[in-house]
Amino acid sequence: MNLPTNIGNFVSLERLDLSFNTFFGSVPDSISSLTSLQVLNLGRNWFNSTVPLGIIRCHSLTYVDLSWNLFNGVLPDGFGSLSKLKSLNLAGNGLKGKGSDFIKMESLTYLNVSKNLFHGSIVDIFKGPLEVADLSGNRFDGHISQVNFSSHIVYLDLSNNKISGEIFSSLSQMHNLKHLNLAKNRFLEQRMSNISSLHSLEYLNLSHTNLFGRISNEMSLLTHLKTLDLSSNHLIGKIPLLSLKTLQNLDLSSNDLVGEIPIALLKKLPWMERFNFSYNNLTLCDSEFSSEIPKSAFIGSSNRCPIAANPNLLKTKAQSHRGLEFVLALTISIILFLGSFLLCLFGWRKETEMWAVKQDSCKEEQVISGPFSFQTDFTTWEADVKVATSVPVVIFEKPLLNFTFSDLLLATSNFDRGTLLAEGRFGPVYRGFLPGGIHVAVKVLVHGSTMTDHEAARELEQLGRIKHPNLVPLTGYCLAGDQRIAIYDYMENGNLHTLLHDLPLGVQTTEDWIQNARSEGLLTTWRFRHKVALGTARALAFLHHGCSPSILHRDVKASSVYLDYNLEPRLSDFGLSKIFGSDLEDEIPHGSPGYTPPEFLNQDGSSSPYVISPKSDVFGFGVILFELITGKKPVEDEYPDDNFSKDANLVSWVRGLVKKNCGCQIIDPKIRGTGSEDQMVEVLKIGYLCTADLPSKRPSMQQVVGLLKDLEQF
Repeated sequence: MNLPTNIGNFVSLERLDLSFNTFFGSVPDSISSLTSLQVLNLGRNWFNSTVPLGIIRCHSLTYVDLSWNLFNGVLPDGFGSLSKLKSLNLAGNGLKGKGSDFIKMESLTYLNVSKNLFHGSIVDIFKGPLEVADLSGNRFDGHISQVNFSSHIVYLDLSNNKISGEIFSSLSQMHNLKHLNLAKNRFLEQRMSNISSLHSLEYLNLSHTNLFGRISNEMSLLTHLKTLDLSSNHLIGKIPLLSLKTLQNLDLSSNDLVGEIPIALLKKLPWMERFNFSYNNLTLCDSEFSSEIPKSAFIGSSNRCPIAANPNLLKTKAQSHRGLEFVLALTISIILFLGSFLLCLFGWRKETEMWAVKQDSCKEEQVISGPFSFQTDFTTWEADVKVATSVPVVIFEKPLLNFTFSDLLLATSNFDRGTLLAEGRFGPVYRGFLPGGIHVAVKVLVHGSTMTDHEAARELEQLGRIKHPNLVPLTGYCLAGDQRIAIYDYMENGNLHTLLHDLPLGVQTTEDWIQNARSEGLLTTWRFRHKVALGTARALAFLHHGCSPSILHRDVKASSVYLDYNLEPRLSDFGLSKIFGSDLEDEIPHGSPGYTPPEFLNQDGSSSPYVISPKSDVFGFGVILFELITGKKPVEDEYPDDNFSKDANLVSWVRGLVKKNCGCQIIDPKIRGTGSEDQMVEVLKIGYLCTADLPSKRPSMQQVVGLLKDLEQF
């Protein structure tokens, strides 16, 4: 539909957000009447005209988003006169213009004109206080060494343009830079230098930039680096030591690198999200790689191992070579066969027979004996298992897979602390790869269970049958002695608590950081926070009202809400407390600080013997709503109000202000201007209902879902 022409009648309007709709055609000229307008967001529609001339009369504008439409033509004359503009997003259109169009925007801190048809020099664009600049996918040119980059800039994407010049000399003063992408430009050959000055970098893409020489040893000083792409250059020499603590993505493909991959990097590979070493001259040992490491990441590398080190190579070598190699391979095979035969003949135990060569599968027929003991910072747990290969692992949807506790040991490096993801009320959670590349989270339920093995298996299998788009699915389980081990799908994008309270700004793309794309940057939009709230509410409503008998979560909190690979919110840890019997059931409600319902606490703060109910889960969900709107932690955060003491918590602080109709004052600054503040205040009111002192005054989760859905038409 077209945007109504009477939009200009709202002359006092300060914020206009029509994003993510189906408006098409042109923006009416009457928009010029909105002289008080500060925020204009028309992103993600189907407008297919030129940028409206009337917009230049809206002199109060500080935020403009016209991204991902079909706007075309040049920017109107005078567009650069919007001197108060701080944020401008024109990405994903067909707009034409020059870098000089933005010279007069002296207040601009955020600029995204990616995927358009802009051209001309980039030099003049960076004369203001820019902190975020995405000019990728245009036709900009100019010498990068002539640009006076601000030391305040934290995000810079100039990829897919026609820029030239010396890269590294122009970047040395950018000490706060976190994201740098210069891929696919027209740089002449140059060596890497002064890279250590960019010590804040988290994302670095210098692919297709004509780099030559060796990879700088200074790379090891980039201790925050998560993504490094140096592919398709002319780099030589060995791979240097890299800072591996945070590295998750690495692409060194299509270079002339030689030698072996550093041992520390090899050990890191199974825990990385993506890596590629193909089309180099690297020397590898195929048998050093575990089964979850794809061989396609090493295309073009040579195998330095002797033939006996990898039996899979024996067949290919015998087929492709004759002479001495064939004779040696055949001789070794005969000797091994005769040796095995003689051992059997003299009565040796069959179960200990092994090949004398190392297998490249994690299914080596070796006996791993227990009992086993493991330690974390908070607990020590044991698995009273005599033979690890004798304890089965059940995978619900793949019952023919013959996994054992031995596979769990290999998948988690013997439950090494380096694979530890978190440690919660039920016990430690480890990240692992089962054979076949199955990416899992392994939760060890360390509390002593009152159930028999048969009863625990039955409960876990019942939990495995519970499926909902907003629940973390239980993939399988293992009963290892007294330990009950739950195996879940691995959630790629972490949990809500970490994303809200612990991580820095996103580093994948501009859209990842500020708008609606991936990871922590998503949480800077109201639209996505509403999606998280509604998805979590649906999960709880399903557990309470869609299961028979109903399932109480008992520990609803932000760290129990995860984002999967497709960025859908998923609630975890449902149904586990029942496996442990009454002891843990009594403990759960009194646990997580800031989420404990008042009915479980006496006036002196001690525990109260109140029977848990679905309304206890509702209270915890209400706290999550407060976190999503305010960005504050449930406890031990700053709650700026003179009426509250240092012992105040998020619930008492928000409820007090909502009661005074002051909810708009505590909205997280990160989401202001990204959506309707009236909707945000309404969510605070829903949280107010959910956190009522009396359980009977709280709504059901079905009612909460309805209230949150109604906001979509608010």
